[in-house]
Amino acid sequence: MTPSAADSPAELIISACTVLVHDDQERVGFEEDAAIVVRNGIVQAVTTTAAAADLPAAERIDARGQVALPGLINCHTHAPMVALRGLAEDLPTQEWFNDVVWPVESNLTQRDVELGARLACAEMIRAGVTCFADHYFAMDAVARVVAECGMRALLGEAYFSSLGPEGQERSLEFALRHRGSAGGRITTALAPHSPYTVDDADLAAIARLAGEHGLPLHLHAAENRDQTETSLARHGVTPIEVLERTGVLDTDVLLAHGTGIADRDLPVLERAAGRTAVATAPRGYLKFAWPDTTPVRALRDIGVDVGLATDGAASNNTLDVWEAMALTSLVQKSSEGDPRWLTSRQALHHATLQSARAVGLEDSVGSIAPGRRADIVLVDLTGPHTQPVHDLAATLVHSARSADVRTTIVDGRILMRDRTLLTIDVPAVVRELEERLPALVDRSHGRRIQDYDT
Repeated sequence: MTPSAADSPAELIISACTVLVHDDQERVGFEEDAAIVVRNGIVQAVTTTAAAADLPAAERIDARGQVALPGLINCHTHAPMVALRGLAEDLPTQEWFNDVVWPVESNLTQRDVELGARLACAEMIRAGVTCFADHYFAMDAVARVVAECGMRALLGEAYFSSLGPEGQERSLEFALRHRGSAGGRITTALAPHSPYTVDDADLAAIARLAGEHGLPLHLHAAENRDQTETSLARHGVTPIEVLERTGVLDTDVLLAHGTGIADRDLPVLERAAGRTAVATAPRGYLKFAWPDTTPVRALRDIGVDVGLATDGAASNNTLDVWEAMALTSLVQKSSEGDPRWLTSRQALHHATLQSARAVGLEDSVGSIAPGRRADIVLVDLTGPHTQPVHDLAATLVHSARSADVRTTIVDGRILMRDRTLLTIDVPAVVRELEERLPALVDRSHGRRIQDYDT
């Protein structure tokens, strides 16, 4: 639909920018000197600056020198874990879990989770992330933060078999109660932790619940090669094959990491009855010195979407999806031994439409086009590190940084304008979080929420 001056005023018009667009084959392109017309939280039109000049609007942004992108999506994180950033450094995976993270997480209160989520959302908004998929504890607190700060999120209450039937019930109850909340900005999933912390009977039960209630699943699977080899030695099947035999792959499922996906797993994933996607977070794999990365090319060849992610800041130290986009391109080039994979345009496709599909929002976000939700970020390319521009896609992926994001918009609402956050008081959050840190990080009690043995 083309807007006209006779229409009621648009809530927002962004003009004089370059807009990342997708053609009917999902190829990434750019429209210069463009304007985006937003009405009722939805993109009404992508037109020319001249055509939008006389349209009535409640608010206008002159985005000269900036590129408008679909808001980035963090497809797998544990947002409240920003409170543990830098606490468990330079450790192998087993020690990281058993000696630091799981003992500390046994101290978590609702307030700790809420403060961590607020700080995380502030970080993501400033980095151009408009939506995130979160998998953690005390998720009512995270849902409250998402509703207040204006972001979009896919949320799930984490579940271990050690929590018993009440843990499973709590995960389902959370998902049903918050589905569609925050004006539709919150979607929900069931969140069993992984095949190594949730037994086969419970995985099968959760898969049945997902089918009965029309909910997706979000879980860790085949995170690294050691997990796959341990599963084969103990059970004769890979973690992915466990998901198939328990019915998890009959549902829509988002798998975190998958660096341990084996060649024998690819036919299993290809024949999965539900929508299957994988979230890749390459920075964490490099930090843990895992020998493999997510096999993006092999997954794409069988039609599995791969979205970009950061994991939690306790392992990744950052929630910067911009960095994840650049690292995904670089690590894939290295692992494939081919500089032609992933290209910058392919990386942008993973950061936009594939990430939207990974979190089940392909019909509403992931591109800037009429009828899509107005989740938009404006990136300033006037700095010396982004000039000159010979290849705009390469400039965005390999030269631009999250600090170049000037404005972040969700559902047509401006959450950050010219680098100023409008919905979160960061100094107040940091002050209270620092007061709570001594109790949070205490490990003298000798407890841990789980044992990592894989």
